[in-house]
Amino acid sequence: MDTLDRLLAVLRAHPEGPGTVLLTGWFSFTDGEATAGDLLARAAVAQALDAAGVAHDTAWSAGFAPGARTLDEAPPQAYRHVLFVCGPLHGPQLLALHRRYADCVRVAVNVSVIDPHAPETTGFALVLARDGGTDPPRPDLAALAPAGPAPPLVALVLTQGQGEYGERRGHTDVTTALTAWAGAKDCARLPADTRLASDDWRLCARPEQFLALAARCDLVVTTRLHGLVLALRAGVPALAVDPVLGGGAKLSAQ
Repeated sequence: MDTLDRLLAVLRAHPEGPGTVLLTGWFSFTDGEATAGDLLARAAVAQALDAAGVAHDTAWSAGFAPGARTLDEAPPQAYRHVLFVCGPLHGPQLLALHRRYADCVRVAVNVSVIDPHAPETTGFALVLARDGGTDPPRPDLAALAPAGPAPPLVALVLTQGQGEYGERRGHTDVTTALTAWAGAKDCARLPADTRLASDDWRLCARPEQFLALAARCDLVVTTRLHGLVLALRAGVPALAVDPVLGGGAKLSAQ
């Protein structure tokens, strides 16, 4: 029996049925974090609950999902089961979750057990661990989760230098506008740089490496002349903004 089948069996075994299930995770805590794997694992659990006809809510961190239901807006009396999905069973956030939902059946799903005797672990009625538990390791649920179509990959090739333009520099304002714009779009954002270095893994070491990077993108957003030139050379559309005030400079000249 796989992890999700075991989970559904536990929910159905409750004398009054599953009720509405609350999904929580590190994505629920204001001092936690949301990772791609966490959210995909949550989606796998939600899909299994939907297929089984089990109602469920999710509690989100207000910092990650403003306007969505938070733990404070998920009263314990509204739920029979609370699931903690994905991540390590460690830290004061887990202890606070146990205290808040003390009267609910708490189940940990797709988690890493750091210490099987720690209160973060023993507070759960059942731990369906991906690793560190008493059972053999299990495949992470993120690998099974539904996902939508892949969004575009957008490289941002921006410069904060070019001090030679003095008072004509509009780089800060242009960068702020472009990053805010890109941050509001449904795309995968890739910070990139045309500068090369042999001693910094974050930078390409050869021009061909940057061309390879650009070629894999769907769009290059840039304030650099060579961000524009090399994107077009790679056959990739470019959104180029000249950050030099008063009519632009070398980028506009291209």
